[in-house]
Amino acid sequence: MPRPQNNRIVHEPPLFTDFKPVGVKGVSLESVLLSLDEFEAFRLADYVGLSHEEAAEEMEISRPTFTRLIEQARKKIADYMINGKFLSIDGGNIHFRNNIIKCQSCGHMFRTKFNEEINECPVCQSKNLLNLAGGFGHGKCCGNRNQKRGG
Repeated sequence: MPRPQNNRIVHEPPLFTDFKPVGVKGVSLESVLLSLDEFEAFRLADYVGLSHEEAAEEMEISRPTFTRLIEQARKKIADYMINGKFLSIDGGNIHFRNNIIKCQSCGHMFRTKFNEEINECPVCQSKNLLNLAGGFGHGKCCGNRNQKRGG
């Protein structure tokens, strides 16, 4: 029986979670699922430019585990791009450090810590807010975890 995976740390939820080639209906495409921890490995290594050691530390995992994640992520992203598949980001054993809230009324997006209570948009005062971490089933668990760490 394999041992259970530890939760990996993701800085914040992705702004976009579904990608497909232009001009092709999504229902006719094969899918590729990129987990949130694979997304974070890709973001840290290829977008932010951290070394494997630095990125592993940021995600609170070992360097070999990070290397496996980034290799899996790159393979999936290459498959999506080369073969024109539908790419979706979801799942994985993760906790978010921060959150993003989007106002459904004016479109303003703002970054928050989980211990900050936001009830209205700071721009238009609308209460019609979308919690991006909540879309992945996260919120209270990540807030409790970050408080234990002093974050």
